This record gives sequence, structure tokens and C-alpha cells, in this order.
Amino acid sequence: MYYGTVKKFDVANGEGIRTTLFVSGCTNRCKNCFQPETWAFDYGEPFTDEVAEDILDTFNIPSVRGLTVLGGEPMEPSNQRALLPFLKEFKRRFPDKTLWVFTGNLYEDLTGQLGEHPKHLDITEELLSLVDILVDGRFEEEKKRLGLRFRGSSNQRIIDMNKTREMGRIVIWEGCKLDKFYNLAEENK
Repeated sequence: MYYGTVKKFDVANGEGIRTTLFVSGCTNRCKNCFQPETWAFDYGEPFTDEVAEDILDTFNIPSVRGLTVLGGEPMEPSNQRALLPFLKEFKRRFPDKTLWVFTGNLYEDLTGQLGEHPKHLDITEELLSLVDILVDGRFEEEKKRLGLRFRGSSNQRIIDMNKTREMGRIVIWEGCKLDKFYNLAEENK
């Protein structure tokens, strides 16, 4: 797996101060994606054990609340295979830190609820079991809203994966209530 960049002390891609990993490779290719250079699977640098260890070291700082993985597309099959051992190690070492994953795929596709999907692998559910917050759905320019937290278009969901597992149904993250357009979206259901 390749990665485009690692942002330390990031506050734009999840709640609190985070370390953010931008993986390379994406077949979704959303129109007007903010990082089309990350579509290439060989963009950036190889994700080595040294890079992984450097990222993990950032979580020894108490103010860093967690890891965010986006891209590119973390849920591309080759990225899932490369990320799983790293994310398991992250959760083993730092069980109180949160993991946010951004994907252009729908949760229902990734879990196989809508039938076969090329990004639902034998390891996908294990990877998703490590995730605290999943931001899902493709960026859709016609649904772009500047008042949304941690996503670009109103079709994208921020799923509280811990509550989703507990309740057995998709539960939207409580932080969405702070969106400028939250009440408008709820009224239009």
C-alpha cells in the first residue's frame, strides 16, 4: 500500500486532535474529488513498518484523541489487506483512542447487506469491527454543503459504529446535530 501523507495534530478530519493517514488508491473517482491525485495506487510513498511505527508513536501524546484513515479509499481491497494489521495494532496499543474511517462506499455495501460487492472481503467485517466512526458515501457535488461537519455532501453519513453494533441498525453519530443543515435534513425526510 502507498500513502499520500500523514497529518499530525489534525483537527479537520474527525473529532478532536488526531493523526490522519491519507492512503492511496481509489476506484470510486468522485466528480470534483478534493484529492484526485490519491486515485493512483502508487501515489506517494510506500506504507512501511517505519511509517506505521511513526504514526503509532503520535498516540503516546495524551491530547491526540485518535486515528483517522481516508484517502484515496481505505476500503479498496488491497488497502483493506494492508490496513488490517496496522489498525489491529493501533487498537491493541491504544484501546481508548478512536478510529475514524472515511469511505466512498456505503456501509450496507461493505457489509454485504445489499448483496455481493467487490469491496466486501473476508476481512472487511473484522476491519469494520475496529472502527468507531465510519463516514460513508461518495462525495456528490450537487449535495455539497459547507455547514456539514467532517464531510462534503449531505448524502454522506457519519455512522457511530459502536452504537450501530450495539443496536443492530445504523446509528448516526450524535455530533451531526451540530451541523448547520442538520434540522433541515431531518425536516426533509
